Amino acid sequence: MPVQNTSGERLAMERRTIEVIPDAERHGTPRSQFTLWFGANMQITAIVDGALSVVFGADALWAIPALLIGNVLGGIVMALHSAQGPRLGVPQMISSRAQFGVYGAVLPLLLVILMYLGFAATGSVLAGQAVCEMLHIDNTNVGILIFGALTAVVAVTGYRLIHIAGRIATVIGVLGLGYLLVRVFTQYDVGAHVGSKGFEAATFLLAVGLGAGWQLTFGPYVADYSRYLPRETSTRATFWSTFAGSVIGSQWSMTLGALTAAVAGKAFLPDQVGFLGDLAGPAVLAFLIYLVIVVGKLTVNCLNAYGGFMSILTTVTAFTGRSRISAAARAAYIVGFTAASVAIALAASDDFLTNFKNFVLLLLMVFTPWSAINLVDYYLISRERVDIPALYDPNGRYGRWNVTALTCYVVGVAVQIPFLATKLYTGAITKKLDGADISWIVGLVVTSALYWVWARRTANPPAETIHPAAAGENGERATALVG
Repeated sequence: MPVQNTSGERLAMERRTIEVIPDAERHGTPRSQFTLWFGANMQITAIVDGALSVVFGADALWAIPALLIGNVLGGIVMALHSAQGPRLGVPQMISSRAQFGVYGAVLPLLLVILMYLGFAATGSVLAGQAVCEMLHIDNTNVGILIFGALTAVVAVTGYRLIHIAGRIATVIGVLGLGYLLVRVFTQYDVGAHVGSKGFEAATFLLAVGLGAGWQLTFGPYVADYSRYLPRETSTRATFWSTFAGSVIGSQWSMTLGALTAAVAGKAFLPDQVGFLGDLAGPAVLAFLIYLVIVVGKLTVNCLNAYGGFMSILTTVTAFTGRSRISAAARAAYIVGFTAASVAIALAASDDFLTNFKNFVLLLLMVFTPWSAINLVDYYLISRERVDIPALYDPNGRYGRWNVTALTCYVVGVAVQIPFLATKLYTGAITKKLDGADISWIVGLVVTSALYWVWARRTANPPAETIHPAAAGENGERATALVG
C-alpha cells in the first residue's frame, strides 16, 4: 500500500533496510536532498576542517578559494552517487555489488564501517561538550551519553525523521553560523590577519584536499537518502540539489573556520566548542550557538549511524542471502553501532582521539578508488543499466567476486601511498613536493583509467535495467524488464 502522508506516519519507524524501495513507497522531491546535505554540513567539524587549512600554514585568502575548489570537485563525485538513488532504489553500498560482486563489495565496506564509526565517535565528543555547556554539566561523559541517546532515537526512527532534522539544521545553521561570521568581522580586525602570506602550492593543495576529502567521505552512503525519491525523478535535479546543498553548506562552515583560525590562531583548536560560545557573546546567545552545534552534529551523526548500520547489514547479508530483517533487529543494529561509537568517545583520551582521527583520515584514500570504479561503471560502462535483483544473488549476473574491480581497487589504493601526507605517514613523493598531498587526484585518475580500459572487456551489463517484479519487492529473483 502507498505510504500515506499523515503526520503520524511521517515519524513512524522506518521498516525498509537494504531491500529495493517499491514504487508505491517512493515520495519526496529533490529539494529534500538540498536541506539534508546543507544542514549536515553546517556543523562544527566542517568548521574545524576549514580551520586546519590555516593552522597548517595557508593564508585564509588562499585557503578559502582552495577549499571551494576541493568542495566543488569532491561534491561532483558525491552528487553523482546521489543521482543513482532514485533510479535504483537501493542503498549506495548495495549498488557497488554491481562492480565488486556480492562478496567482493565487503572489502571496501569494512573500511567504510570503521571510518564512520570513527567520525561518529569524534562527533560525539564535540557535541557532548556542547550539551554540557548548555546544561552546565561539568562531566563531558554525561553530555556524550545524552547526545548518543538522541542519535540512536533519530537514526532508529529513520529516513523521514533524519530529513526533518536536516531541515531544522538548515534553518538554525544559517542563523547561527551566519551570526558567528558577522561576529568574526565585528570582534576582530580580519583584514590585518588575512593576505599577509603569499601563495604556497603545498598549503593550497592541502586545503583543496581537505575540501575534496570532506565531500568524498559522503560517497558510500549518499544514495541511501535519495533512494526513496520517485523513480522518474530527474537525475539532473537530484544531482544539483545534492551538490548545491553539500557544497554551499560545507563551504560556509569551512570559510568560517578558516577566518576564525586566521584571527584566533591556534587558540581555536584546543576548545573549538568553548571558543565559538565565547565568540557568540552574551550567555543567552552562547546557549543558542551551543544548540546550533548540537543540532548540526545530531544531523550528521545520524547519517553516520544510519549509514554505518546499512553498511554492516550489507556486509552480513552478502553471506546470509537475506535482504530484509525485522524492525527489532534493525533497531538493534543501529543502537549497537551508536553504543560502540559512544564507548570509543568515552574511552578516548585527548591523545587517543587525535591518533584515531589521524587514522580515520588516512582511510580516506580507500574512498577515491571506490568512487572511481562505481561511477565509471555506472555512467560509462553499464550506462545506468543494472540488474537490481542480481545485486542480492551471489549466483547471479555479478557473481561473488569481481577480479577486475577488486584488482583496480587495490591498485588505486596502492598508487596513493607515495603521495600521502598525514601524521601517521608521509609519502616519499610528497616530501619532494614540500608536503603537498595530491594522493586523491592520483588515485582518482589511475583507478578510473585502469578500470575503464579493463572493464569494457569484462563487464556484462543487462540490455535494460532489470527491476524486481511487483511481487518481489524484497530483492528476490522475480524480475521484470523495464525499458
